[in-house]
Formats: sequence, C-alpha cells, structure tokens
Amino acid sequence: MSEPPALGRDDVAHVAGLARLSLSEEELDTFTGQLARVIDHARDVSSLDVHDVPPTAHPLPVRNVLRTDDPCPGLDRGEVLAAAPDVEDNRFKVPRIVGEAP
Repeated sequence: MSEPPALGRDDVAHVAGLARLSLSEEELDTFTGQLARVIDHARDVSSLDVHDVPPTAHPLPVRNVLRTDDPCPGLDRGEVLAAAPDVEDNRFKVPRIVGEAP
C-alpha cells in the first residue's frame, strides 16, 4: 500500500476555509504540525490488527450501580400546583421568553 501524501499548509488553509476559520500564518504553522500528528496517529491505529478483538464500549467491566426502576404513583397535580409561585389554567405560569409573540 502506498503512503498517502503528507499534509501541507495549503491543506490546512483549505480545511480552515471550509470551516470558515480565519487563521494567522503562525496558527497555520502550528495547526499543520498538530493535524499531521493526529493523522499519523490515526494511520498507526488503523494499521493495527484487531481482527480477534471484540467490540467494546468501555475498556473495563462496568455494571449499573443505579437502583431498579420500580413504577410508583406520580405527584398529585393539585398539590404540586398549590405549591407553585404562579398558576394559570391549571398549569405553571412562567415569565414569557424575550422575543416570543404574546
């Protein structure tokens, strides 16, 4: 397999333009080196033989530490609304959001 071309400043400038980022000359130099290292690392990882490695979501065994989800009765609507600072039409009344039509 042939080696892909090296990442250059023009490539980083092009990607920055696509992302609508304005980069200084110094930033272009910095990001060119950083992005090249990231791509090299991704190339190293993709070259690993992981054929016998099962897919995993976490490197360590994890168990759920939450309680079981047992159904229980909900709160009484009237009791909850009685404790609310402001109620309108049997619902919580909250301040209108700025810019929203009345």
